[in-house]
Amino acid sequence: MTTDAAPPESTSSLAVAIVGGGASGTLTAINLLRRGASVTLFESRGEAGYGVAYSTTDGRHLLNVRANNMSGFPDDRDDLLDWAAAAGVELGPTDFLPRRDYSRYLRDRLAQAAEAGPGTLETVGETVLDVAPIGPGFRVLTSDDGGHAADAVVLAYGNPPPQPLAGLPEASWNLSDPWDVARISGLPEDATVLVVGTGLTAIDTTVTLLDDSPARRVIMVSRHGLVPSPHVDDQFTSWVTPVPDGPLTADGVAALVREQIEHATVLGVDWRAVIDGLRGPTQSIWRRLPEVERRRFRDLYAREWEVRRHRMAPRIAALLKAYQAEGRLKILGGGVLGCRTDAAERPVVSLADGDHEVTAAINCTGPSPDITRTDNPLLLALQKRGLIAPDPLRLGIDVTEDGNVIGADGRVVPGLLTVGPPCKGALYEATAIPEIRNQAAAVAAHLTPE
Repeated sequence: MTTDAAPPESTSSLAVAIVGGGASGTLTAINLLRRGASVTLFESRGEAGYGVAYSTTDGRHLLNVRANNMSGFPDDRDDLLDWAAAAGVELGPTDFLPRRDYSRYLRDRLAQAAEAGPGTLETVGETVLDVAPIGPGFRVLTSDDGGHAADAVVLAYGNPPPQPLAGLPEASWNLSDPWDVARISGLPEDATVLVVGTGLTAIDTTVTLLDDSPARRVIMVSRHGLVPSPHVDDQFTSWVTPVPDGPLTADGVAALVREQIEHATVLGVDWRAVIDGLRGPTQSIWRRLPEVERRRFRDLYAREWEVRRHRMAPRIAALLKAYQAEGRLKILGGGVLGCRTDAAERPVVSLADGDHEVTAAINCTGPSPDITRTDNPLLLALQKRGLIAPDPLRLGIDVTEDGNVIGADGRVVPGLLTVGPPCKGALYEATAIPEIRNQAAAVAAHLTPE
């Protein structure tokens, strides 16, 4: 692993603070504990292993990657399956585990790493408000006054919440948290719910709403109206796409993918094999694109790629199809065109097919990664200090491909690193477990060289 930032000279007493206890922070902590570091994990809920992705309490919310590729460790690809067997969880290699069970897996592995050592773990149930450079290290500041000293800090804050829904007023019927299962389940049995967004979060929310009550209706809407494609059963074909040498362009990459899909189809190979075969080289392809081409890919091709790349479990796809056939689910493009209240003060939203009276709206538009628009106190404080800056496409923070944070002056901040979604601008593929586990292991190895 190459890096621009010099690692600490000694690992015997290395103190690492990890800000965020979701999958990124938990896997980084496990790797550091196994390598002998003293880890302080900051997670406001007081317990690691949840984060946005795995905090759901609804067992119908499934992972969108099969179990055989969801191990938390790149050097032990069967670890999730081994855990399931030991924990009494029925799980086959091609199954899709409930998200809440994956959080249990992360928590169990963290507890085991803390108990086995050689590192030590402290979990702090406080919100981090600032990170101040102190000499060669840092002081992590929370709502308590003392702060916590660290030799290095790993920012693992995950996916930021979405921006408020444009065009809809702040109101009791406008729900900003799609993971508040209790509140969503508590909506009236005959509710008509506007779900804004058509990605995986919107799909989970729709399943909760419609599976709970046969009298409910959901209208899913986004600008494009595209939903993730489904996985298919028994799809094991490998496909290797020859990536050309030399300069790459967004148009050229898109054309390459389409040509490969057409070629695969002629040979009787499903397009999913092409997309899955590109997963490995995606980061290197992204790094080879100049900034202007990255921007063009984001603007023209990203959504087409995302709905193919981040697919939903077959069981969930079957549910959506059934809801549509029953007339309980409508999926629209064009976004929300307007909103008013009728004489009874009930919300009426204008969509591409006309006006709809709704009971509630739920914001499932996805994370808002632009740190210049954040209200997160830590990200605001770090920007004020010049310790972080947005990447050029505003997909996260400016980092090297190895996760070293680049400050506002354009230089690497020694000892400040990040894992997971904040790295999307540098790597593009940085939000799923198969990529996060590699980052977590690499960051731990960098901080604790043998």
